Amino acid sequence: MAEDTARRLQARPIAVTKAAPPASTQTILLIITLIVVTLYVAADILMPIALAVLLGFVLTPIVSRLERWRLGRVPSVLAVVVLLFLAIIGFGAVVGSQLGDLADNLPAYQRNIHTKIESLRSVTASAGDRGALKQATDAFRDLQQELERATAGAAPAGQQSGAPAPQTSPTAPPHREPVPVRIDQSDTGVFDLVGRVLGPAMTPVATAGMVLVFTIFMLLQREDLRDRLIRLVGSGDLSRTTEAMNDAGERVSRYLLMQVVVNVTYGLPIGVGLWLLGVPNPLLWGLLATVLRFIPFLGPVIASAFPILLSFAVDTGWTLPLLCIALFVAVELFSNNVVEPWLYGTATGLSSLAIIIAAVVWTTLWGPVGLLLATPLTVCLVVLGRHVPQLHFLEVMLGDRPVLPDEAKVYQRLLARDPTEATELAEERLGKSTPVELADGLLLPALSLAEQDRQRGSLNPDGRQAVAEGMASLLDELTETTVPADAALRVLCVGARNNLDEAAAGLLAYLLAGRGIRADVIPCEKASARAIASLGTAGVDAVVLSSLNPSALGHCRRMLRRLRLHFGPHVPILLCLWSAHPEAEVPERASAETDANLVATGMAGALAQLEELNIGATAVPSREAEKIPSPPRGEG
Repeated sequence: MAEDTARRLQARPIAVTKAAPPASTQTILLIITLIVVTLYVAADILMPIALAVLLGFVLTPIVSRLERWRLGRVPSVLAVVVLLFLAIIGFGAVVGSQLGDLADNLPAYQRNIHTKIESLRSVTASAGDRGALKQATDAFRDLQQELERATAGAAPAGQQSGAPAPQTSPTAPPHREPVPVRIDQSDTGVFDLVGRVLGPAMTPVATAGMVLVFTIFMLLQREDLRDRLIRLVGSGDLSRTTEAMNDAGERVSRYLLMQVVVNVTYGLPIGVGLWLLGVPNPLLWGLLATVLRFIPFLGPVIASAFPILLSFAVDTGWTLPLLCIALFVAVELFSNNVVEPWLYGTATGLSSLAIIIAAVVWTTLWGPVGLLLATPLTVCLVVLGRHVPQLHFLEVMLGDRPVLPDEAKVYQRLLARDPTEATELAEERLGKSTPVELADGLLLPALSLAEQDRQRGSLNPDGRQAVAEGMASLLDELTETTVPADAALRVLCVGARNNLDEAAAGLLAYLLAGRGIRADVIPCEKASARAIASLGTAGVDAVVLSSLNPSALGHCRRMLRRLRLHFGPHVPILLCLWSAHPEAEVPERASAETDANLVATGMAGALAQLEELNIGATAVPSREAEKIPSPPRGEG
């Protein structure tokens, strides 16, 4: 039985699924265009769904908590929806009562408004006849009169320009054209009147009803909707799809929760401050400030406009409006610079520019509702770009993660002949780490990137020279003192093949100088067969050959043989293959096939190898002396 089953399985053909080729740029742009057009055309349908999804993120934790209390799915959803309606009705009742009280008191503020207008008018009049406001008013009045004269001077239609005007008797009445009369037989019934009056108000009511229905069904069938979405998006990769959905849900839920906390900490001080200042209806303005702050950018402006205008009407002077403006500015600055960074952190994963762009785009597509949904929807797009390789550009454009590592930034700045910014990056890293960690973690990888571009042929000699000179300038900027010329120990740091190798040798010399060792940087031209005789041998305690290309082992072998013949067997030689992995076979081959005494692959390893040679072993600087001096650059 088992053998028959095995034979059947072996005879059955195995279907091989080929991976789909990646979509081209044109295809991706076409898909994005279709999506944008769909979002704009189908806004009336998609906006309620998006609002329902947003409410689902907010209400799902409450429903889940009630279900864990064994209340049941349907009762839990109904209870949450009823509580939501009660909260909305309560908020509306409070706002309505406050607005009614404000409307009753507005006539009492009319005299103050009239007094302020008169004061502004008197200030304008006291500025003289040549005041700026008067000049602008006169200019607009003259322009209006010119337009009226030009319009009145046009000849009536049908009258010849040269024809004489018809003679009329002074006592005869003027001739009047007959007025056409049209009988309007359109339906003016009750239903037509109700449709014209209530029609504009029915649109938001219908939208709210759709949002309510969608929200209830999403809460009732959230597991089924999740499974369908997984099946639609990526059933072949459940791990990635689940991770993406969890990431999006957590980020949106955390953002909404933090937004509620931020809005409450914003509206509460506003209400209390307006109450202390004596502005009428402070509860109304505090509630509006809390709710309107859900709208990015425009919400705080709208929330502050009404109480400031009211303070203008209430106070006979200008003290209260100025205090109101100061209150809103102070609370806004505190909320933006203290509360939001503390609470948000990485809650959204969006950059500041992405939030602005998202607000503009979604407002253009969906109006005020799009402005409200801009941040949550963009968060979902960033999560999608993070987990879908074809849409990775969304995370690059909108996310807050650094798109370039620090070593790439340093390399790019050196290549652009801007070592100042590269020095700022190095100084920032130096404040958090030791100089050796700076060299191994930032500066040496930047030189390795340059060497990789050189090997690919994408870095020309001018670029190599810019990187080498920029690295030398960077190291000079990090320097405060110099090593005396009569230092006890002296090491020659030789570049193996080009100026990039020389820059790496200068980096090692920088670290050696910090240990009180005189380290001279020798370019590769000075160690050639014709010029090596000019290198002095007296007082040299060690020689270090620096190479960023581990594959050029043959060239290093020839240079090491030349250095050995020149300096003799008593001078130790260290070979540094900077881009080689310490566990790879290249260091072992270099130890066996070359005349080097020791081989290192990193700055820390090179310093340790030199310590084995009793060079720099007793001069390790403390944390207070980590500002390393610049190595002298010479021929030896």
